[in-house]
Amino acid sequence: MSRAAGGLFDAERRLWQSLSVTGIGVSAFSLADEFSVLDASTWLPIVPESFPAGWPGALGRSTPFRSRLLAEPADLLYRAGLWSWPSRNAHEWCRQYDKPEIIAPHGMLDPWAVKNSAWKKKLALFFYEQEHLQNAACLRALCESEARAIRTFGLRNPICIIPNGIDIPAGVTGAGCEASGSDKHKKSEIGNPPWAGHVEPGQKVLLYLGRLHPKKGLANLIRAWNTTINSQPSTNDWLLAIAGWDQGGHEAELKRLATELAIPWADVHAYSELRTPNSELASPPSVLFLGPQFNEAKSACYQHCDAFILPSFSEGLPMVILEAWAYGKPVVMTPECNLPEGFSARAGIRITTDVEGIAHGLTELFGISAQELNALGRNGLRLTEEKFGWRTIARRLRAVCEWLVCGASRPDCVHVD
Repeated sequence: MSRAAGGLFDAERRLWQSLSVTGIGVSAFSLADEFSVLDASTWLPIVPESFPAGWPGALGRSTPFRSRLLAEPADLLYRAGLWSWPSRNAHEWCRQYDKPEIIAPHGMLDPWAVKNSAWKKKLALFFYEQEHLQNAACLRALCESEARAIRTFGLRNPICIIPNGIDIPAGVTGAGCEASGSDKHKKSEIGNPPWAGHVEPGQKVLLYLGRLHPKKGLANLIRAWNTTINSQPSTNDWLLAIAGWDQGGHEAELKRLATELAIPWADVHAYSELRTPNSELASPPSVLFLGPQFNEAKSACYQHCDAFILPSFSEGLPMVILEAWAYGKPVVMTPECNLPEGFSARAGIRITTDVEGIAHGLTELFGISAQELNALGRNGLRLTEEKFGWRTIARRLRAVCEWLVCGASRPDCVHVD
């Protein structure tokens, strides 16, 4: 598992750390990326092993990975994600050892995701992924809507519904709430956000953090931002901060769109020597492109923003929303984010994926008071504490493992219909 998987990386890392605490031995194998060595210590007490991918790199074919996996005599295999060559290796392992496998698609079987790059996925299905999926002992869905998508895809395997979990940062008291005593010290240790020095006094920040990919709905967000700032002068009180790693040149597409719409923007990538404002347009910027944010920089983004937005067309169960709630931040999101609990708990503002729907949600956000922002954030924090704690998540997955490996009773979270 590499950082390229985004929130999936953190979710799987914490899941297996939490499971190892229950007494289950865990070995973790992944393809390598430029951060593998740096990230290895974050997996402790698990010691992950990463392997370089051969040509073509996008396929994820790795002879060292295959050899190491097939030499591991475990009792159960867990595969996170789909559509790359490790799926074929996982199926080989199951046939070699005659042991069960759990596959966690993480939203990759949702209709929108299946249609995206459809021809590549049809090839993968033909050569290895269909057989791999059909022979899994259990499929893990993050929510009921993902379970329905798995059934719609045509798979009849047992499905366990186990969401991702989240850690609550120390000192969090709710959106916009000022910590006191030792909590003030903890907050100050996080440091300044990457937009420090680019935000006008009193200006609020709406944060997006994640992959810069078309499925995230960022193009429609920028169009809706343009509609809203042109129709409501009071929206100058807000700035849109887009943080994340570029995928397939989508960041450049978003910048071109902002330029075409005459939206002032600036590039303030923390890891780039170039800081390139859109000098053709008026300043100060209304949109900031921050580049990828990890570890302390990522925490600073959540801690210092005023609200979070995910206008996605398709998600499994997005960790970024759970992370925003864990920091006590109100969230603007689509139903496709598969967290209806957020709407029922009054922790988020509902938007649709189209420009008009996003603009309507922005207008609602910009019109509510600081007290209402605080209340939405506190509701989200309470929701994550009650439903998405890692200890609870790990107990559920352990029960599924004991059912598959030891013949224990089938857990309530497993559905066989």
